[in-house]
Amino acid sequence: MYVGKPSAIVVVWLALFQGLHAHLDYKDALTKSIIFLEAQRSGKLPPNHRPKWRGDSALDDGKLANVDLSGGYYDAGDNVKYGLPMAFTVTTLAWAAIQYQSELKATGELQNVIDGIKWGTDYFLKASKKKHCTFK
Repeated sequence: MYVGKPSAIVVVWLALFQGLHAHLDYKDALTKSIIFLEAQRSGKLPPNHRPKWRGDSALDDGKLANVDLSGGYYDAGDNVKYGLPMAFTVTTLAWAAIQYQSELKATGELQNVIDGIKWGTDYFLKASKKKHCTFK
């Protein structure tokens, strides 16, 4: 039987990684994913902030416009906050909290997810505080 190059690569890949899934720690991956999101936080960080290497940042956001825009999440690990990607992230996190509530509770991450949702929504409320005006 002839096995073409792409098929051979797949066979070798499956042979090398066979049984790998038995050693994956999904709880650890979940925790690290949530900590990654926490590391994107902007503003005055709470005392229970897990990435200890991250400090407060952008505490004066909105100062020139006389509005407090500290908080929210940075996009892609830089120092920029974009409303649409942040809204997508917070919405997806909220859906996950609803859909996987028992699983998140079992891993001890439910409160961290709720705190993450609140962190983003608090920022959106501040960004839309003035009547007929949304800060971006």
